[in-house]
Amino acid sequence: MIPGRAGRAPEPTACATPPLPLMTRMDETVIQTPYYLIDKSKLQINMEKIARLRELSGARALLALKCFATWGVFDFMADYMDGTTSSSLNEVRLGRERFGKETHAYSVAYADHEIDEVVSHADKIIFNSISQLNRFSDQSKGIIRGLRLNPGVSSSTFDLADPARPFSRLGEWDIEKVEPVMEMISGFMIHNNCENGNFALFDRMLGDIEQKFGPLLKKAEWVSLGGGIHFTGADYPLEQFAERLKRFAGEFDVQVYLEPGEASITRSTTLEVTVLDTLFNGKNLAIVDSSIEAHMLDLLIYRESAKIEPNQGDHRYMICGKSCLAGDIFGEFDFPSELKIGDRISVQDAAGYTMVKKNWFNGVRMPSIAIRELDGSIRTVREFDYADFEQSLS
Repeated sequence: MIPGRAGRAPEPTACATPPLPLMTRMDETVIQTPYYLIDKSKLQINMEKIARLRELSGARALLALKCFATWGVFDFMADYMDGTTSSSLNEVRLGRERFGKETHAYSVAYADHEIDEVVSHADKIIFNSISQLNRFSDQSKGIIRGLRLNPGVSSSTFDLADPARPFSRLGEWDIEKVEPVMEMISGFMIHNNCENGNFALFDRMLGDIEQKFGPLLKKAEWVSLGGGIHFTGADYPLEQFAERLKRFAGEFDVQVYLEPGEASITRSTTLEVTVLDTLFNGKNLAIVDSSIEAHMLDLLIYRESAKIEPNQGDHRYMICGKSCLAGDIFGEFDFPSELKIGDRISVQDAAGYTMVKKNWFNGVRMPSIAIRELDGSIRTVREFDYADFEQSLS
């Protein structure tokens, strides 16, 4: 969804069920907005591509919980994926308890008070630095251990999300420092792809990794290439990608892992909102019962517009959030008719980095979470109320 972030949204693809209409009149039969709506038929499109890649390449696929951790669909996703990868104690525990299967633990830095619990939930633990590896060598000796490597180059064009930015803290890069600790680890994690939908660029960067870290890779048993590879995109050359992964695995005799985040859930989810008010202040404005600050934070951080489809018509509106933040704006979109109070709007591609980042800014109502099943039925799996707001504070 953002510059420099895993799994940029592809062009629209066919799905088993029709998309929600752009606008619908609110009535008592509609779930109270705002809410995130996860469509399993659209999620399945991504899952089947992941399963196909696993079959062709031999690579294993782990859901990146930092992007999407809505465990209400984990049982569905587990049929297509090998497990989860995490960025914190809470995530590794969630992965173990709710997803099961293979559970990788990674964090930029672990604290003394949490390392034992992290290890208790993980099959593999990946340390960000040699310092952390040495510090927690005793606590982690009972499970498989790895180390993050930083090749110094990435596909990101956005400094905030670039893991290879100058003075990056994300991983080790000096082979001479890594070689002495090889007996403590059996593999590596290398995450330098960011919203990379260009196979040729991926191929070049993997070649760079092979050249820089070849002596280390030949001593490894497994290598995770992280996330940020947009291989579930409509036009991505999946077979070519699979062949490249298989060749990499064969050359270095390693098990390859991928950590798809947005690639797993792209275009599967909408944020359903309702128009609360309209006004004109040089432009037509419509205020909805949601907020990018609270519900789609990355739009604010990366100065992007939301997606509304088909975004066609003679009536242009700036869609605004209801928080007091002046820049709480979803973007400007075209509609087939004038917007009215009570009209529903579906914000597209609202799964990645949304539910994991949602917050209680201004006390704005937290979106519920609903799932559209493969048969078209919709069920609400989580609602939030005042007690949740109150208890999130002191």
